Amino acid sequence: MRRLIAHRARVAERAEAFVDRRSRGLKHPVHDFLFTYYSFSPAKLMRWVPPMGVVLEGVAETDLDDFDWRDRREVVYAEGRLHTVESMPPGAVKLAGWVAELCDRIASRPVRARCYGLHEWAMVLDQKVEEVRHQGYELRMSPEDLAVFVRSQAVCCTHYDAFRFFTPVARPLNAFAPTLETRLDMEQAGCLHANMDLYKWSYKLWPWVGSDLVGQCFELAVGARELDMRASPYELRHLGYDPIRIETPEGREVYEQAQRDLSARTAPLRMALRDACNRLLAMKVVYDGAGSC
Repeated sequence: MRRLIAHRARVAERAEAFVDRRSRGLKHPVHDFLFTYYSFSPAKLMRWVPPMGVVLEGVAETDLDDFDWRDRREVVYAEGRLHTVESMPPGAVKLAGWVAELCDRIASRPVRARCYGLHEWAMVLDQKVEEVRHQGYELRMSPEDLAVFVRSQAVCCTHYDAFRFFTPVARPLNAFAPTLETRLDMEQAGCLHANMDLYKWSYKLWPWVGSDLVGQCFELAVGARELDMRASPYELRHLGYDPIRIETPEGREVYEQAQRDLSARTAPLRMALRDACNRLLAMKVVYDGAGSC
């Protein structure tokens, strides 16, 4: 099972580290986001299943123990054949159609960069020290200097799930007012969070899209999150994250190039997720109660 081994190699280190931190009451300001804001459990992330429609032949009973498949509701095993459940609840079918449309719309729009990661700064604008989200981590500049910098920039966030965490004084500074209802119309491929969210949309369609795609989207999300926090106002060098100083012209150039590189890496994954959604829709599966996970 080379694919299972490759999947574990891709996701296990981060997943197991989070479980270990959680057991000891520790937090990580960068990587915990991948398991707290994103709600897919570490156990499910590490579990490998094939996409719906793919049947594994010649699976022995002992393999079920070796690969943690026994008594799992995501898969069906009979006479040496193992496959992912072949029915989806109506909500998942509807979501697959919506995600396919979102992927298509994002791919059809030009990449818009030059937001410079200001969303993280807008989330702490004019906050008191005790109100800052990542308690215990200093900001790289004083609240007064941070406020002057943010107000000197063109804030242009198009992503609802970033915008909704802006402080009240930061919201009017944004050029857009994204909502849940405008997501299909506003999200675009230059947005770091829209690219990171491929992980969310893929795991919401697990197990049917299979674990390979979810793992690849998770791996991309790790890199996007690290870029996000390197450009943030937090001082994280002691954790190994040298800042991208977007408060300088040179830093903004570095961020924009990294943002465009991330967009380019995301594009084929976005098309893979769209194609996976369309394959699920083409199968015309119906929910019979057996496939709910």
